Order: sequence, then structure tokens, then C-alpha cells
Amino acid sequence: MVPEYRASREFVLGRVHTAVSLVSRMPRLLSLMEDGKVEYYAASRVVDVTGVLSDSQAREVDLLLADKLSSAAETMWLPHNLVRAVRRLVDKVDPAGRVERARKADEGRKVTLEHGENCQSRLVTTMRSEVAAACYARVDSLARQRKRDGHERTYDQLRADVVADLLLGNEPGAKTPEVAAVVYVHMPVDTALSISESGAELDGYGPIPGAVGREIATNSKSTWRKVLCDPATGDPVDLGRSRYRPSATIREAMRVRDRECVIPWCHRPARHCDADHEREWARDNGPTSLTNLTARCRRHHRMKHTPGWLSRYDVARARISITTPLDTTYTGRRTPILAPNPKPPGQPPGQDEPPF
Repeated sequence: MVPEYRASREFVLGRVHTAVSLVSRMPRLLSLMEDGKVEYYAASRVVDVTGVLSDSQAREVDLLLADKLSSAAETMWLPHNLVRAVRRLVDKVDPAGRVERARKADEGRKVTLEHGENCQSRLVTTMRSEVAAACYARVDSLARQRKRDGHERTYDQLRADVVADLLLGNEPGAKTPEVAAVVYVHMPVDTALSISESGAELDGYGPIPGAVGREIATNSKSTWRKVLCDPATGDPVDLGRSRYRPSATIREAMRVRDRECVIPWCHRPARHCDADHEREWARDNGPTSLTNLTARCRRHHRMKHTPGWLSRYDVARARISITTPLDTTYTGRRTPILAPNPKPPGQPPGQDEPPF
């Protein structure tokens, strides 16, 4: 992330790349933007499509596109129509490169998880078109078979349930999918007992309704694990170790405690982060213990050692401050798993607190 710009690193790099490409490779498209005929989103899509071309080929597409738009209907200026036309121009300018572009694109196949609102998320898979079409055809066929069996769910619901069941190893579409993978749900005892409806949190997503948390917890395939917390701080208790690499128990406790990368603007789930020694193992003789380990994603783990960046983290107080190369400092604080339980008013100093 670039904090001063209030935007992610990828967003800023994308903007810079688009600007450079427009100036150096597609000046006529840039001129159309300056005249107010093409807005940024459409231009950025065109830059993405032409990114596989050399500079000279991109300028040729730019010229052909400008000529085409000079007499085009109004509908041609719509982003999706503009991009479709540019794809044809790219194939026209570089027909020999179609196979290589397809192979290179296939190397970028991936699966991404995008969290949304109301406890809903998107699992997006990028793959070859014929493979994706075959996958969808099978999912749709299984969903329609379930519909013929009398299920009242909509086709969209059935297709979504079939996909989840296939990935989780359940019978496709037989019933609403149940989670068999490892998912962390942090929930206070009063919420688990239906006394309260607040405090439940899904790891990697955020707060969820208490009722949803109980549905996950009472699933027959769910596993309960006790996490002992310090009532004064709300954090898990320390688990020490004398070797550099943390044990699975310490690593899991760290992930449960931090939940996300400790950098204030990063929300990468802790289960996908490195276990970083705040006091360096070799240089500072830092221990491999829960009080000295924090979750940092790989990028911010490396950033910690980059000249110009200064990181200070107080594990006990759960406070972190980051100073950027522009000498701007940002601070953040980890939210405890459970709300801290301070000493009751009027309790004499030194008296033990009530058991948690």
C-alpha cells in the first residue's frame, strides 16, 4: 500500500503503468481522453489488452482504433464494445502472436478469494476458456439433475452449492454445503450460548452475526478448540520455545491472536503470513515465543528490512507504528480476541482478579 495516496500498491502501480502506456504507446487514445470522449476505465482496459504487443505494434493499434472511432456509432464507445474492437485489432496487427499470448495467459491461471458484504464472498477461478466452459457445463448439469429431483433451491443456488460440494468432497447439491475444511471462528462464550449476538468473527473476513457463528460451530463436522486468553488483555497466553522455527502450536496461537498481517493497512489472513521475529533471532537474540512473534505477509516481512522503512511493534500492547521513506508515521492496534476484563472497581491493589 501507498499510505500517502490512500491506495494499495497494486492500484498505484496500475495507474502509473496505464499513464506511461497512454503517453508512450497510445497517444491518440490519450487525446480522446483529453477531449472527454473516452473515460479512464475504458482506456485502462484498452491498455491491458494491448499490453502483450511491442511499442510499435501498440502504436499501430492506436492509429487503427482512432480511424475506426472517427466514423463509429455511439455504441462503439461503450467500454465492452471498445475492448472487443481492440482485441480484433490486436489479432490483426500481430496474428502470429495469438498462440503465444494464449499460452502466456494460461500460465497466469489462478484462484482468488474476494470477500463481500453480508457474510458472502466470491471464489474466482481464472483458467482456459474451454476448461471453464466444460466445468460450468458439468456444474449446470448436476444442478439441473437436483432440480429434477425436487429441490426447491433456485438454479443459481444449486449451481453455487454444487461447486462448493465438489471442492469440499461432499455429494454435489444433495443439501446446503457444510464446511469440512479448517476455518477459524472466534466467538465469546455468551454468544455461543445465545446469550449475546455480538463478538463472533470469521478469520480472514471479519465480524459475522452471532447466529451465523453458531450455525458454523454446531455443524457436525466442526471441531472445537479451547484457546486460553489473558483476561487482562484478551490475547492468548504465551507459549515459549528455544529454537528458531516456531512449533505448530505457537504458529497456530499466533495466527489465532493476530488474525491478519500486523501492518495497519494490510488484511492478508494470518494463516497466509510468515511468523516474524520482532526482535531478530540472530542479531538481537530474540526468542521464538508468542511474545516475540507476529504475523507479517511476505511483502511486509521483506519491507521491514528495506532501507527507509522503520517498524516498531509492541507485542504486549498490541501497538505497531510504521514510518515510511517519506518520514510519515502510521500507527495501528490489534483488536484482542476477547474484550479485556479489567479489575472490578474498588478491588484492593495486589488482590487476584476473579478467575476467567
